[in-house]
Amino acid sequence: MKSRVLLLEDDLSLSQTIIDYLEDEGFEAIPVYDADEAQAIIYEKKFDIFLFDVNVPVLNGFELLKLIRKQNNLTPCIFITSLNSMNNLEEGFSSGCDDYIRKPFALKELLLRVQTILKKEFSKKHTIISFYKDFTFDTRSNELKENKILVDLHYKELKLLKLFLQCEDELVSHNKIYNYLWDYDEQHSNSSLRTYIKNLRKILGKEKIVSLKKLGYRFISK
Repeated sequence: MKSRVLLLEDDLSLSQTIIDYLEDEGFEAIPVYDADEAQAIIYEKKFDIFLFDVNVPVLNGFELLKLIRKQNNLTPCIFITSLNSMNNLEEGFSSGCDDYIRKPFALKELLLRVQTILKKEFSKKHTIISFYKDFTFDTRSNELKENKILVDLHYKELKLLKLFLQCEDELVSHNKIYNYLWDYDEQHSNSSLRTYIKNLRKILGKEKIVSLKKLGYRFISK
């Protein structure tokens, strides 16, 4: 099965060049030209990777990816852009991208970056963690299920659970949680964290998440 790529690029000539190249390399490549088109097709289809220009109509690529990530869509994304300052780079990664390539670039370089990310994603694909009674957590889609039924949780609650599962039975400090849950341009909130913990305990059981005063939390695996 071909890997499916979504390309958001409003330069028609460059878009066609990239699409033709990726198709020649064995990908299924679909072009869109503004953020609305991108959101519509992401709703309809699943993609293996996004390639987003930043300065595009309707909504810039950074803001678009932030919206996508808030919808729990973790499809890897590479920004392809002429923006080249360190601030731009920081904003790109803080919005949730996996790589950032500055224009102009060689098509071969883009291909190598795409292939590298897809290899990593393939190794992570369908990683299902079974734990505590009949709970499962999909580390790729960030979905929690109980008895195969999807559990509705806030995005940051799912991220927090993912962190706990990566650090079972270990002390997870407040600072580590803040850095994991909140982007650099967001203000972390202790009250919000307490709410996330409370909601996870309601579902998993109070005994599963132990509070260690002034230190952090420990997720009990058994």
